[in-house]
Amino acid sequence: MSTSTIKSSIEAMVTPYLNEQGFELVDIEYIKEGSNWFLRIFVDKDGGIDIDECGRISEFVSEQLDKNDPISGAYFLEVSSPGAERPLKKPEDVVKAIGKHVFMTTYEPVDGSKEFEGLLVSFDGVQAVIRIGKKQHTLPYAKVASARLAIVF
Repeated sequence: MSTSTIKSSIEAMVTPYLNEQGFELVDIEYIKEGSNWFLRIFVDKDGGIDIDECGRISEFVSEQLDKNDPISGAYFLEVSSPGAERPLKKPEDVVKAIGKHVFMTTYEPVDGSKEFEGLLVSFDGVQAVIRIGKKQHTLPYAKVASARLAIVF
């Protein structure tokens, strides 16, 4: 099974449970680090998620993985919060980030740069507007390679 097929299968397996419990699936990673494979599931909810909730979700996911067995080899399962610099994977995530400090990268330069960190002013599903200092940059969403919340120090 391909990595994207594994991720899609796991997403379909866990999303109904997470939604029912009031959690949001933020991201799934299935990656090899050194000689080991890791399945990382990032979950959040309004007000944040704690270690006990991650433990309960991990137990549920582990049972589902044992039952459905979408991954043939050995791997380590990790369930955690996406952290303070939460990735903005879906357009809905970007909408929720309006008014917050974000970091976005683009596939190709926009206004002479491929990295933008500033206040997300607006997002209409097609374009994101980021204010950096006094200048606003309009990024076509189709050109955004990655986006995440950013901490201001």
